[in-house]
Amino acid sequence: MFESLFTRRAERTHQFTVYRSGEQTDLEGWLTDHGVEVVAKSLPHGGPEPFIEITTDGEFVGVIGIRELESLLEPPVARPIDSGVSKPYRVIFDVLDDTLFQSLSRRELLAVSREIEERAYRVGKGTLRVSFQALSTFQSQVELYRVLATESELDIHIYGSPDWTPPEIAGITYHEDTTHSITQYWSLAYDGGLDQRQMCALVAKEDSDRYQGWWTNDPEIVFEVLQTLENLSG
Repeated sequence: MFESLFTRRAERTHQFTVYRSGEQTDLEGWLTDHGVEVVAKSLPHGGPEPFIEITTDGEFVGVIGIRELESLLEPPVARPIDSGVSKPYRVIFDVLDDTLFQSLSRRELLAVSREIEERAYRVGKGTLRVSFQALSTFQSQVELYRVLATESELDIHIYGSPDWTPPEIAGITYHEDTTHSITQYWSLAYDGGLDQRQMCALVAKEDSDRYQGWWTNDPEIVFEVLQTLENLSG
C-alpha cells in the first residue's frame, strides 16, 4: 500500500558524518545498526564537542551535537499531554526527517508516534489518521486517544483489521480494513490543522518483530500518506 513511498525513500542518499576525537560513539553504532551510512572524521584536540553533519542527495541538511542526539535514542514514552515531551521529539523529526531506517523497534516507533500525537493535541484541530495493523492493537491505546479526542477538536480516524470491536468515542471514527491492506504497516499522519508547518507522518512496515520505516515533515508526502489512508475508508 505504501510501497511507492518506500521505494522513493530508498532511492535517496543520506550521509551522516560524525566529527569526533575519540572512540566510536553510541550514535554511530545506532545509525549503522539501522542501515544508515556513517562516515567518521577526526576533530583536532581542543576543538568543538563531537557533532554530526547530515547531507541528503549530496546537499547539506544540518548539524547537531552528538550528545544532544544520543540522549534521544531511548526517549521516555509519555502521554501526549505530559509536559516537556514535544521538544526532544521534534529534534528527532528535524534531524532524521525522511531517512529510511532498518530494524526499528516498537519502542523507537512509539516514541516518534508520541511526537505526532502530541503535536496534534497541541494544535487541537485538524485530522489525525492512524493505522494500527489490527484494531486489537489499538486496545492498549484507547485511553490515550480518548484524551486526544475529548480534549481537542481533532477529527481522528483509526484503521485496522477487524479483530476487535473498539468503544465508541466522540471524535473518533473507526475503519475496518477487510482487505487486510495495512496488516504490515504502522502509520500515523497529521494534516497540521490550518498550519502546514505542523504536518507530519510516520510509516513503518513490519518485518518479523522489527520494522523498516521513516518519518517526515514534508507536506506533500504527509498529504500522500493521508490520502492513502483515507482511500481505505471506501
